[in-house]
Amino acid sequence: MAELHFFTGTMDSGKSTLALQTNHNHATRGRLGRIFTSHDRAGTATLSSRLGLFHDALEAPEDLDFWKYVVTELTGGARIDYLICDEAQFYTPLQIEQLAKVVDELQIDVFCFGILTDFRTRLFPGAARLVELADRMQVLQVEALCWCGERATHNARTEDGVMVTEGDQVVVGDVEQTGQPPAEVAYEVLCRQHHRRKLTAARAKAVSLVPEPLPFGD
Repeated sequence: MAELHFFTGTMDSGKSTLALQTNHNHATRGRLGRIFTSHDRAGTATLSSRLGLFHDALEAPEDLDFWKYVVTELTGGARIDYLICDEAQFYTPLQIEQLAKVVDELQIDVFCFGILTDFRTRLFPGAARLVELADRMQVLQVEALCWCGERATHNARTEDGVMVTEGDQVVVGDVEQTGQPPAEVAYEVLCRQHHRRKLTAARAKAVSLVPEPLPFGD
């Protein structure tokens, strides 16, 4: 039986790398698939990994009907054994339902990869629908780390180096690079405590440079 899979984790946990590896594993066994992505950091119609791996993909705008696409391809004589769907948090709930229909009615495996929550700690609508419909959901075992060394559980957005908690849900950016000037829009993974306190790595470093008060007693 075909299944709808959902692999999730914070940014920097290897989701896109696993998507590429999943495609490789199935392709080397003679299976034919399609790769979809949305708002990838590398640009339109590209699935990219922070390890430097790239693969051509089909862009999945909000008006793409996955059911109609697959049926049209099959009717035209194409063979599709599986779908790889990266950045699935950006898909609409309706598109997730279309993917579930592809699995149930056409017996085509669908592998979705994406994060659960946005920079405001709110569930992405597409990710929420995947949690509700997926046959299998797996949290990736490669744990991203907060600057403090604890397990990162939240995605933070920074604008010109300052963490923000308001704004559009979807803004393309990448993980902040240590030692590089602050990007206009970037993302950083934090533990819950430091996300709640808006304490990014840069701010923590700045705070640590403040001299400690002299140990005078009362």
